Amino acid sequence: MAQATATRCGVYLYGIIRADEEVLLQSRISDLTSPLSEGLRGMDDGAVYCVTEGALAAVTSDVPYGKIRPQRRHLAAHQAVLKDLMQTSAVLPMSFGIVAEDAEKVREVLSLNQQVLLDQLQRVAGNVEMSLRVRWDVPNIFEYFVNTHVQLSTLRDTLFRAGQEPTQADKMQLGRLFEGILNTDRAGHTAIVRRVLLPHCVEIKESDPREEREIMNLACLVQRDARDEFETAVLDAAKLFDDTFCFDFSGPWPPYNFTDVQLSM
Repeated sequence: MAQATATRCGVYLYGIIRADEEVLLQSRISDLTSPLSEGLRGMDDGAVYCVTEGALAAVTSDVPYGKIRPQRRHLAAHQAVLKDLMQTSAVLPMSFGIVAEDAEKVREVLSLNQQVLLDQLQRVAGNVEMSLRVRWDVPNIFEYFVNTHVQLSTLRDTLFRAGQEPTQADKMQLGRLFEGILNTDRAGHTAIVRRVLLPHCVEIKESDPREEREIMNLACLVQRDARDEFETAVLDAAKLFDDTFCFDFSGPWPPYNFTDVQLSM
């Protein structure tokens, strides 16, 4: 009977930190690899360790080499390691599923990208990411706008008056007007919220709304020790709107939206 071939081992990457971060010093890091904080486990319950090169350290664990499926347990392990790191360190979070051939390949990539990664770490040092989403909490967004914008209600009533069937062109005209008013209101509401939050943020980035009821989706880079002030500012911003607006903020998260880590493994 042929002997089974041993599974090839790869190195999974969670994030990149400075080699001199306190968390590494406390873990008695060596020149090559060493365990991180006691009890921290990574993918498939593997031990988490660092691979260092120059001033950088990649936070890793061993996994079978190949593609990692985005199963819930894998995603949870990825996030748990990053959450542990960000408590004490500036971290450049890696996208889920990046596996290197071996530790030597990791060191090679860190060496080639040393200054770029150090610059990004400097940018996010001492900061965390907070997210804020605001949406209209109404059962029918079109009817809400018809009831709050005379221009839209007038056109709707004109096109759909009794005994008249609107043409496809009429419907498209109404849709364009609705979309224009929707986007104008989004921009106005977002500007108000940004003005309140900016004094408490290092930087704010906007993402496109995911659905019609969503007004804004903001990623906010906030100083680690200023989270309470940021949360108070969110509440202050919410007071400027009525009960049809729903504010939902969360965090802290690793600064995914404020780093650009594209490493070829």
